[in-house]
Amino acid sequence: MGNKIKNVVINTLYKGWATLNEVSFSYKMKNESWVNQKRESYDRGDGATVLLYNKVKKTVILTKQFRVSTFLNGNDSGFVLETCAGMLDNDQPEACIIREIEEETGYRVNSVTKLFKAYSSPGALTEILHYFITEYSEDMKVNEGGGLDSEHEDIEVLEMPFEFAVNMITTGEIKDIKTICLLQYAQINKIFNNS
Repeated sequence: MGNKIKNVVINTLYKGWATLNEVSFSYKMKNESWVNQKRESYDRGDGATVLLYNKVKKTVILTKQFRVSTFLNGNDSGFVLETCAGMLDNDQPEACIIREIEEETGYRVNSVTKLFKAYSSPGALTEILHYFITEYSEDMKVNEGGGLDSEHEDIEVLEMPFEFAVNMITTGEIKDIKTICLLQYAQINKIFNNS
């Protein structure tokens, strides 16, 4: 297929918690002609997410927190039900998500199972999200979770039946794509039926 992109120029428009870049480049079309294009790309780093599940109780742990971007786009409360997640912050994905599990949910796990990694919204974000699952049990609970005060996190921890959580996709109560992916992975792979 050959090289379809050249003359890449990156201009930083804003640098704060994340970086907004304007990217200019030449792109080779199917008819072999070159066109100049310009796109904006938002770089906030890569992240990790995990579905915590309990086979005995047939439950999962989800979190609920305020997400301003959803508030700006049709979510009147701004609160979102989602799987535990966090930014890598220069950690390996496994180390990141084990840390986030304890900070957000209060459960201390020793290991997680990597499923896959995927771009979150490739039209605008550079982010790759690493997806995990792990089992939890009551004896792993070491604190109440809720996030870090230093990061102004205010996270509600919710334990619910797996089937109830899956149904919340259909009812529209769960609209977060990473959460939908992990719940459907669990459903397709029948993780509650496997011993």
